[in-house]
Amino acid sequence: MTKIDLTVMNDRLERTLERVREKQIIIPTLAQQKDPSLVPAEIQERLKEIGLWDLHPLNLFRITWKNEPVAHGGGFDGVNYFEFPKELTGVDARVIGLVGKWFPTGVHKVGAAFGCLVPRLVTGQFDPTTQKAVWPSTGNYCRGGAYDSKLLGCKSIAILPEGMSKERFDWLKTIADEVIATPGTESNVKEIFDKCWELRRSGQELMIFNQFEEFGNYLWHYLLTGDALEQVAREAMGPNDRLAGFASATGSAGTIAAGDYLKQIFPYSKIIASEAQQCPTLLDNGFGAHRIEGIGDKHVPWVHNVKNTDFVTAIDDNAVINLARLFNEEAGKDYLVSSGVDEDTVQNLDLLGFSGISNVLSAIKFAKYNELTSNDIVLTVLTDSMELYNSRLVEMHEEFGEYTRDNAIADDARYLKGQAIDYMQELGYRDRKRIHNLKYYTWVEQQGKTYEEIMDQWYNPEYWTDIQVQGPEIDALIEEFNRKAGVQL
Repeated sequence: MTKIDLTVMNDRLERTLERVREKQIIIPTLAQQKDPSLVPAEIQERLKEIGLWDLHPLNLFRITWKNEPVAHGGGFDGVNYFEFPKELTGVDARVIGLVGKWFPTGVHKVGAAFGCLVPRLVTGQFDPTTQKAVWPSTGNYCRGGAYDSKLLGCKSIAILPEGMSKERFDWLKTIADEVIATPGTESNVKEIFDKCWELRRSGQELMIFNQFEEFGNYLWHYLLTGDALEQVAREAMGPNDRLAGFASATGSAGTIAAGDYLKQIFPYSKIIASEAQQCPTLLDNGFGAHRIEGIGDKHVPWVHNVKNTDFVTAIDDNAVINLARLFNEEAGKDYLVSSGVDEDTVQNLDLLGFSGISNVLSAIKFAKYNELTSNDIVLTVLTDSMELYNSRLVEMHEEFGEYTRDNAIADDARYLKGQAIDYMQELGYRDRKRIHNLKYYTWVEQQGKTYEEIMDQWYNPEYWTDIQVQGPEIDALIEEFNRKAGVQL
């Protein structure tokens, strides 16, 4: 049975312990990230002096959905989430999104990277004194990986497509030890994998943390994002309400793992996998290129539990691009207020980056398809914010000119209120199996996985549940590692 490998390598572990002593690093447990009230009081007090994005090892404790939403010196609070009113979405169902902006780096992917790197560190499998951590990504994951590496005293190589936003590259160049731009844009995942093979053959001492196959990515989101979503659902639900579904871009299939958690708590809830209409891989075995940065495509990630997925929605990237303007240009915001959307909501729409907009549109499509009512809640995730896409607004100004009230009226009518139930599918057994079988070409033929394991993923539910229970074992290793390191504040 495949699980996260937690074999301890004592010779390497001693060198890792020396590095964390030198850097004065204390590693938080998953339980502390899930429930920051467990974080020692002295660490909480020290965080009052540290900025959210600062390169300080104590910011490892801020890898949580429960940071106070401030840029500097914040403590911990409840889960950060945002509810979208009917006046904006056009549907009766309540659409609520977790807010990723208040993680260090402004993106929740910093948690997925932590979930991949830390088990290898505390077991001695990864040696930061001799190896580099390689972070292949379509954007945000390599940001999180480079940041975590810096905080944990590791050298890093960030890999992402050359067509990603300027903000990503500018910031990465200040954090990662090396940044590699591969050909293409969001859709070009194979080029990233090819670069990884090239690095493997280069003879360098490195370890590749491929988010698309790393079960630390799956587990972190199952445990932490799943728990955060449950808390939001319970806080929002009245006595007659129900959780109807959870919508998430497939991306690396980390975030969507939270749906596995939610289904165990709310068995009638559905998991909605979202992708780009211009590259409908799950929906139509598709190909192409699109502009919704951060959602990946052209393959099915190894860590996607496809058998548990209920719906696929495909979102037009023109909808995302134009709604980014509606939500952030002054003419767009003025129109939304005049149309009945409250001003506080409008002023917070910059909490949605491109993938967040796409996720909300998938939630709207799901609500319309199922004719949901005001007693239904659909959860989603706002993975990052427009802070990472401002250069795209400048580009759109240059390409399309000034954004006007007429543009706002048209975009609201077409892409929000007019969001249709086309380009989506409710999945039956054979539909799920078709999608699962797409893994074969990428992972068995190209990346070295076995036919036996791909069958095990489909036919053996313990394949997934055995991973889901590894959190306490990892935490025990982290606690023992911290004890041996003996770092004191």
